[in-house]
Amino acid sequence: MSEASSAVLAVEVSGIQRQFKGVTVLNDITLSIPRGELFGLLGPSGSGKTTFIKLITGIDRADSGSVRVLGQQMPQLALLARIGYMAQSDALYNELTGRQNLAFFGAMYGLKGQRLQDRIRAVAELVDLEADLNKQTGAYSGGMKRRLSLAISLLHEPELLVLDEPTVGIDPLLRQSIWRELAGLSKQGVTIILTTHVMDEAEKCDRLGLIRGGKLIAADTPEALVQQSGGTTIEEAFIAFGREGGVMA
Repeated sequence: MSEASSAVLAVEVSGIQRQFKGVTVLNDITLSIPRGELFGLLGPSGSGKTTFIKLITGIDRADSGSVRVLGQQMPQLALLARIGYMAQSDALYNELTGRQNLAFFGAMYGLKGQRLQDRIRAVAELVDLEADLNKQTGAYSGGMKRRLSLAISLLHEPELLVLDEPTVGIDPLLRQSIWRELAGLSKQGVTIILTTHVMDEAEKCDRLGLIRGGKLIAADTPEALVQQSGGTTIEEAFIAFGREGGVMA
């Protein structure tokens, strides 16, 4: 891979395969994601979305194929400080307050002093948790925990933000606010990869990958996917590409 290619690509995935107990979860996926792109991965539960992003973040390792992130082969421990990750399951300390959770994870990312306090304030405002920061996290609702997890992933201003179903359980008004922030971050050069099964969210992405049964069946802009499928909506495009076996742009 050339240095010029690595400079403009945030993620380079080539021929990755992943199996669990003899079952193929990801099957020969090749994909490149430019820096600063808001890339969505759309597919039903069990399609391989979560496994795919675990390979990108270095949490898991492919059985075969190559995964490069920000120009480096994964998994790579040194890259963790440059990646923000929000898992599908909230990894929070319920006995701590929201503020203490943010301070703990912020310190892990090397934030301290006034810088840490400023970032806690900024991300809490973004996810509308300012009034609840001193409450024990165990008393948070499911939606509040999702919002706190999102805030944690944004604390250290990562170059690459990887979000697994980030808006599940979040009310529609706050969901709109979060999407405005994600679009703003993308325009500032932050690369964002997120999984979703919500069609109206998929339409907000710069580019969209359709995944089914562990295969990437198509990848292009939402508009192009709809046009290529002959349908009128992303949902119709997903159904059409799945029926045809997939056409890569």
